[in-house]
Amino acid sequence: MQAATPAKQSAAIPRWRRRKEARHSEILAAALGTFVERGFAATKLEEVARRAGVTKGTMYLYFESKSALFKAVVRESLVPVLALGEQTIDEHRGSSGELIRKLLVRWWETVGETDMSGLLKLAVAEASNFPDIAEFYYSEVVQRGNQLMARAIRRGIESGEFRAVDASLAVRACIAPALQAALWKHSWARCSPEPLDARAFIELHVDLFLRGIANPEFEGESRIV
Repeated sequence: MQAATPAKQSAAIPRWRRRKEARHSEILAAALGTFVERGFAATKLEEVARRAGVTKGTMYLYFESKSALFKAVVRESLVPVLALGEQTIDEHRGSSGELIRKLLVRWWETVGETDMSGLLKLAVAEASNFPDIAEFYYSEVVQRGNQLMARAIRRGIESGEFRAVDASLAVRACIAPALQAALWKHSWARCSPEPLDARAFIELHVDLFLRGIANPEFEGESRIV
């Protein structure tokens, strides 16, 4: 009998055996797409498994429930973005205005322009029906993101670059338009006759926000005029 060639051997090996090391990331990618498209309630583990090219039984080897799968998606997609933002604040040596601009623009590039932005809409839309999911998203993403941006704002207040505003309120004013743009992308953008240039919108908002909290008496090189 003629021995099977390497190519034939590879083709004969089921995908779930051939790509064992990639299964976890493939399941998370499939789950992200399904959650964003269908929402939490309508997402079925069978559908995620089919999309990832694995069996439902294989899904349960990694995630014990749909809730556990959603939490893993958030932790492995959004949480690293927040960690990078915290690192950016620690390492930034320029003005606080430049820092805030960098944080917001990078957030839009890494989250707003990707499927990850749809997780915000899911958490908002299904908060009342799945409070445990909403509470998890709030503590892991919203609260940590607010604290991150508050650090950047307080940094500017302490240096005299920004006015002595209430940092907790300023955070909401700072991030609200970016969140609104993300929600728009997954809702009204589908029926609006006028497309939103989200990147230009974010840039305009950053400019308006920084001018609004600028300290007119600050004489440093980063003074906003």
